[in-house]
Amino acid sequence: MQLSPLEIIRRDSLQKLRELGINPYPAEEFKTTATIQKITSDFDAFEGKEVVLAGRMMSRRIMGKASFAELKDASGRMQIYINRDEISSEEDPTMYNTVFKKLLDMGDIIGVRGVVFKTQVGEISVNVKELTVLAKSLRPLPVVKTDADGKVHDAFADNEQRYRRRYVDLIVNDHVKETFIKRTKITNSMRDFFNERGYLEVETPILQPIPGGAAARPFMTHHNALDMPLYLRIANELYLKRLIVGGFDAVYEFAKDFRNEGMDRTHNPEFTVMELYVAYKDYNWMMDMTEELLEKIAIDTNGTSEVQIGKNQVSFKAPYPRVPILEAIKIHTGFDVAGMKEDELRNVCRKVGIEADETMGIGKMIDELFGEKCEHLYIQPTFITDYPKEMSPLTKEHRTNPDLTERFELMVNGKELANAYSELNDPIDQRERFEDQMKLSAKGDDEAMFIDQDFIRALEYGMPPTSGIGIGIDRLVMFMTNNASIQEVLFFPQMKQEKKAPSIELNDEEKAVYEILKKVEKITLADLKSQSGLSNKKWDKTMKGLSKYNIAKVNNTDEGLFVEIV
Repeated sequence: MQLSPLEIIRRDSLQKLRELGINPYPAEEFKTTATIQKITSDFDAFEGKEVVLAGRMMSRRIMGKASFAELKDASGRMQIYINRDEISSEEDPTMYNTVFKKLLDMGDIIGVRGVVFKTQVGEISVNVKELTVLAKSLRPLPVVKTDADGKVHDAFADNEQRYRRRYVDLIVNDHVKETFIKRTKITNSMRDFFNERGYLEVETPILQPIPGGAAARPFMTHHNALDMPLYLRIANELYLKRLIVGGFDAVYEFAKDFRNEGMDRTHNPEFTVMELYVAYKDYNWMMDMTEELLEKIAIDTNGTSEVQIGKNQVSFKAPYPRVPILEAIKIHTGFDVAGMKEDELRNVCRKVGIEADETMGIGKMIDELFGEKCEHLYIQPTFITDYPKEMSPLTKEHRTNPDLTERFELMVNGKELANAYSELNDPIDQRERFEDQMKLSAKGDDEAMFIDQDFIRALEYGMPPTSGIGIGIDRLVMFMTNNASIQEVLFFPQMKQEKKAPSIELNDEEKAVYEILKKVEKITLADLKSQSGLSNKKWDKTMKGLSKYNIAKVNNTDEGLFVEIV
């Protein structure tokens, strides 16, 4: 295990604490009596009173026999004042002179008992009477400093490290925690809205024999005991509608869904969606409900229906415009694609610069036209409605136009936030739609839906007229917290495997070559040998060692031999 000099020092301090009879990781409960936020927000109620706090020591200023430190708990930060004569005595000054001054480090978790007061400069503080070590930190925290003007220096700002080490990000970047607190406010607001109406929160399977409810590429696994393939769900729609068949009038679920597709600033392979199904309703009712819901969420989260999203001021105050999708395409491309056949539509796509190969059906091409030429233009919340039947295999046929369906998507800031239908409940029509999807699959569309025979059987028992909606929680949180990247609103976003330094002992030559490799993504074998300065004999031995330990590998490419870290 390779340790930095600072990590070696901290482990040495850990051992010295133990030698002093101090357990650096005590098991017993440490009872606190207050939080920092409560003290700082209601100082008059706490002034002169004894409190017990626990948190992480974030900074320290040692000044002879008296010192100041900054303590951080889950609610905030405040100053603590530590005097040698208060936490130790002249006869045995160990707790102050040795433990506090020499063996504690930034990031250590401590408990303090003391009296609340204000310093001469008016800063709320705690005069510590007793100090307890609760957890020794063996790795140094990034030192993030804020000057008197509020300017941050040496911020822990590298996204690669922030997302991999979210625990450090949360410790040193206070604004990050606020994003996730708002995320909980958003989901709580939704739950309150539904629960007040008597809707039932439920759970449905994540492992499914058929990945249904959406057009997406699934993750696949194998169940050993049942000896059968299973899929991580891409949607929970079909199971929730089975519950409507079973007699529930309204059910909702906050679901983790999984789609084995591309990743970017707005897509993660694992994401959260809320789906709601209400019997005896249609998509017009659902639009009204969605407006009311989102206005409430914005106010509950930010205190206003007006939300800043990037450079745009977005109003979630109801009502929202309603624009049919074919009308949107006509407005923004100049082409009226209503009623066009595949070949005609493919020509339109080519004229506006969209690739449309033979595997793409009408629905896919219309989806591309809207996505490329229209979607980004809808900044204020707008319902895009009445999608063609080919795009919506689970949606009820439009009551006035058999080529369309009763579906809407809600666009906000140029992105889809919600998708909703008047649900298809005709089992014969549903089977035909699934069969059309299988034809698309045969043409090469790897996102086409499977036929779910059990779901059709459920519909054959009768499902009442129903409206359903899915709202992307991650994207909603992005909007409500003004974050442009989905990674900012997920505690632990999916990332490539981290390249780790080897844990074996390397000799001097191997270390030198490894240090060269760490600074480059790849290097030719000849350049690496030249930079190493090793003799032929040492070079051969070094490369064999690095290869044996699976640290570096040589790739034979068309451009020559390249070496890179494994």
